Amino acid sequence: MNQLILASQSPRRKELLDLAGFSYDIQASHLKEEINRNLSPAENVQWLAEQKANDIQRLNPKAVVIGADTIVAIDGKCLGKPKDKKEAAFMLQLLSGKTHQVLTGVTVQSENRKETFYEQTEVTFWTLTQNEIDRYIETGEPLDKAGSYGIQGKGALFVQKIDGDYFSVVGLPIAKTVRVLETFGITPF
Repeated sequence: MNQLILASQSPRRKELLDLAGFSYDIQASHLKEEINRNLSPAENVQWLAEQKANDIQRLNPKAVVIGADTIVAIDGKCLGKPKDKKEAAFMLQLLSGKTHQVLTGVTVQSENRKETFYEQTEVTFWTLTQNEIDRYIETGEPLDKAGSYGIQGKGALFVQKIDGDYFSVVGLPIAKTVRVLETFGITPF
Protein backbone atom coordinates (compact mmCIF):
# COMPACT_ATOMS: atom_id res chain seq x y z
CA MET A 1 0.00 0.00 0.00
CA ASN A 2 1.19 3.52 -0.79
CA GLN A 3 2.36 5.82 1.96
CA LEU A 4 -0.06 8.72 2.53
CA ILE A 5 1.36 12.09 3.58
CA LEU A 6 -0.56 15.16 4.70
CA ALA A 7 1.38 18.25 3.61
CA SER A 8 -0.01 20.35 6.45
CA GLN A 9 0.42 20.96 10.16
CA SER A 10 -3.23 21.94 10.53
CA PRO A 11 -4.64 20.19 13.59
CA ARG A 12 -8.09 20.41 12.00
CA ARG A 13 -7.03 18.55 8.85
CA LYS A 14 -5.29 15.95 11.02
CA GLU A 15 -8.49 15.48 13.07
CA LEU A 16 -10.53 14.96 9.91
CA LEU A 17 -8.12 12.36 8.48
CA ASP A 18 -8.09 10.64 11.88
CA LEU A 19 -11.90 10.68 11.92
CA ALA A 20 -11.93 8.92 8.56
CA GLY A 21 -9.50 6.30 9.86
CA PHE A 22 -6.52 6.90 7.58
CA SER A 23 -2.99 5.86 8.37
CA TYR A 24 -0.69 8.70 7.28
CA ASP A 25 2.34 10.79 8.05
CA ILE A 26 2.56 14.55 8.37
CA GLN A 27 5.21 16.57 6.56
CA ALA A 28 4.31 20.21 6.51
CA SER A 29 5.17 22.25 3.49
CA HIS A 30 7.09 25.36 4.44
CA LEU A 31 6.06 27.35 1.40
CA LYS A 32 5.04 30.90 2.10
CA GLU A 33 1.26 31.10 1.77
CA GLU A 34 0.65 34.21 -0.26
CA ILE A 35 -2.59 35.05 -1.98
CA ASN A 36 -2.11 35.99 -5.62
CA ARG A 37 -4.35 39.00 -6.25
CA ASN A 38 -4.39 38.16 -9.98
CA LEU A 39 -6.17 34.86 -9.35
CA SER A 40 -9.78 34.24 -8.34
CA PRO A 41 -10.43 32.76 -4.89
CA ALA A 42 -11.02 29.31 -6.44
CA GLU A 43 -7.82 29.54 -8.47
CA ASN A 44 -5.88 30.67 -5.39
CA VAL A 45 -6.87 27.77 -3.14
CA GLN A 46 -6.21 25.22 -5.86
CA TRP A 47 -2.85 26.78 -6.75
CA LEU A 48 -1.77 26.90 -3.10
CA ALA A 49 -2.90 23.29 -2.50
CA GLU A 50 -0.91 22.17 -5.55
CA GLN A 51 2.20 24.05 -4.41
CA LYS A 52 2.06 22.41 -0.98
CA ALA A 53 1.57 18.94 -2.46
CA ASN A 54 4.37 19.47 -5.01
CA ASP A 55 6.74 20.62 -2.27
CA ILE A 56 6.31 17.39 -0.29
CA GLN A 57 5.96 15.10 -3.33
CA ARG A 58 9.46 16.06 -4.49
CA LEU A 59 10.83 14.71 -1.21
CA ASN A 60 8.65 11.57 -1.25
CA PRO A 61 8.19 10.49 -4.88
CA LYS A 62 6.60 7.12 -4.03
CA ALA A 63 3.99 8.57 -1.65
CA VAL A 64 0.49 9.87 -2.19
CA VAL A 65 0.42 13.45 -0.90
CA ILE A 66 -2.51 15.62 0.17
CA GLY A 67 -2.05 19.38 -0.06
CA ALA A 68 -4.83 21.71 1.06
CA ASP A 69 -5.49 25.38 1.55
CA THR A 70 -8.49 27.34 2.81
CA ILE A 71 -9.38 30.95 2.22
CA VAL A 72 -12.35 33.15 2.95
CA ALA A 73 -13.69 35.37 0.19
CA ILE A 74 -16.08 38.28 0.39
CA ASP A 75 -17.04 40.50 -2.51
CA GLY A 76 -14.50 38.65 -4.66
CA LYS A 77 -11.60 39.47 -2.32
CA CYS A 78 -9.54 36.79 -0.63
CA LEU A 79 -8.95 36.83 3.10
CA GLY A 80 -6.15 34.64 4.33
CA LYS A 81 -4.85 34.38 7.88
CA PRO A 82 -4.58 37.71 9.69
CA LYS A 83 -1.13 39.16 10.28
CA ASP A 84 -2.10 40.54 13.68
CA LYS A 85 -5.02 41.41 15.98
CA LYS A 86 -5.79 44.61 14.10
CA GLU A 87 -6.16 42.77 10.80
CA ALA A 88 -8.25 40.07 12.51
CA ALA A 89 -10.63 42.77 13.78
CA PHE A 90 -10.84 44.30 10.31
CA MET A 91 -11.70 40.92 8.76
CA LEU A 92 -14.37 40.14 11.34
CA GLN A 93 -15.94 43.58 10.85
CA LEU A 94 -15.95 42.92 7.11
CA LEU A 95 -17.75 39.57 7.60
CA SER A 96 -20.22 40.87 10.20
CA GLY A 97 -23.84 40.60 9.07
CA LYS A 98 -22.89 39.32 5.62
CA THR A 99 -22.60 36.15 3.60
CA HIS A 100 -19.12 35.12 2.54
CA GLN A 101 -17.56 32.13 0.84
CA VAL A 102 -15.12 29.68 2.35
CA LEU A 103 -13.10 27.81 -0.25
CA THR A 104 -10.85 24.86 0.39
CA GLY A 105 -8.62 23.60 -2.38
CA VAL A 106 -7.24 20.07 -2.25
CA THR A 107 -4.57 18.37 -4.32
CA VAL A 108 -4.02 14.64 -4.11
CA GLN A 109 -0.99 13.51 -6.06
CA SER A 110 1.27 10.57 -6.60
CA GLU A 111 4.40 10.15 -8.68
CA ASN A 112 2.44 9.99 -11.93
CA ARG A 113 -0.99 11.45 -11.22
CA LYS A 114 -2.53 14.57 -9.73
CA GLU A 115 -6.11 15.56 -8.95
CA THR A 116 -7.00 19.03 -7.72
CA PHE A 117 -10.43 20.28 -6.71
CA TYR A 118 -12.08 22.80 -4.45
CA GLU A 119 -15.24 23.09 -2.42
CA GLN A 120 -17.03 26.37 -1.81
CA THR A 121 -19.37 26.90 1.12
CA GLU A 122 -21.52 29.94 1.81
CA VAL A 123 -21.41 31.16 5.42
CA THR A 124 -23.59 33.94 6.82
CA PHE A 125 -22.56 35.76 9.98
CA TRP A 126 -24.81 37.44 12.49
CA THR A 127 -24.11 41.15 12.94
CA LEU A 128 -21.25 41.35 15.43
CA THR A 129 -20.66 44.04 18.01
CA GLN A 130 -17.21 45.52 18.46
CA ASN A 131 -17.21 44.06 21.97
CA GLU A 132 -17.84 40.54 20.59
CA ILE A 133 -15.04 40.97 18.06
CA ASP A 134 -12.60 42.26 20.69
CA ARG A 135 -13.41 39.46 23.14
CA TYR A 136 -13.05 36.83 20.43
CA ILE A 137 -9.69 38.17 19.30
CA GLU A 138 -8.45 38.07 22.90
CA THR A 139 -9.04 34.29 22.92
CA GLY A 140 -6.30 34.00 20.28
CA GLU A 141 -8.45 31.65 18.23
CA PRO A 142 -8.77 33.81 15.09
CA LEU A 143 -5.08 34.52 14.65
CA ASP A 144 -4.16 31.36 12.72
CA LYS A 145 -7.30 30.93 10.66
CA ALA A 146 -8.38 32.13 7.25
CA GLY A 147 -10.89 34.94 7.62
CA SER A 148 -10.03 35.22 11.32
CA TYR A 149 -12.47 32.64 12.65
CA GLY A 150 -12.77 28.96 13.36
CA ILE A 151 -16.22 27.50 12.75
CA GLN A 152 -15.29 24.46 14.85
CA GLY A 153 -14.48 26.68 17.83
CA LYS A 154 -15.82 29.85 19.40
CA GLY A 155 -16.24 31.34 15.92
CA ALA A 156 -19.27 29.07 15.54
CA LEU A 157 -21.17 31.56 17.70
CA PHE A 158 -21.01 34.08 14.85
CA VAL A 159 -22.52 31.77 12.22
CA GLN A 160 -26.16 32.36 11.39
CA LYS A 161 -26.33 29.99 8.43
CA ILE A 162 -24.16 27.67 6.35
CA ASP A 163 -24.83 26.33 2.87
CA GLY A 164 -22.38 23.67 1.76
CA ASP A 165 -19.78 21.34 3.24
CA TYR A 166 -19.15 22.14 6.91
CA PHE A 167 -15.90 20.17 6.89
CA SER A 168 -14.60 22.25 4.00
CA VAL A 169 -15.00 25.31 6.24
CA VAL A 170 -13.08 23.46 8.96
CA GLY A 171 -10.25 22.90 6.47
CA LEU A 172 -10.77 19.69 4.47
CA PRO A 173 -13.84 18.48 2.54
CA ILE A 174 -13.30 15.01 3.94
CA ALA A 175 -16.04 13.09 2.08
CA LYS A 176 -14.83 14.23 -1.34
CA THR A 177 -11.19 13.82 -0.30
CA VAL A 178 -11.90 10.20 0.69
CA ARG A 179 -13.45 9.51 -2.71
CA VAL A 180 -10.46 10.98 -4.52
CA LEU A 181 -7.99 9.07 -2.32
CA GLU A 182 -9.82 5.83 -3.12
CA THR A 183 -9.04 6.40 -6.82
CA PHE A 184 -5.36 6.44 -5.78
CA GLY A 185 -5.78 3.12 -3.96
CA ILE A 186 -5.84 4.71 -0.49
CA THR A 187 -8.82 3.71 1.64
CA PRO A 188 -9.88 4.70 5.15
CA PHE A 189 -10.38 2.35 8.08
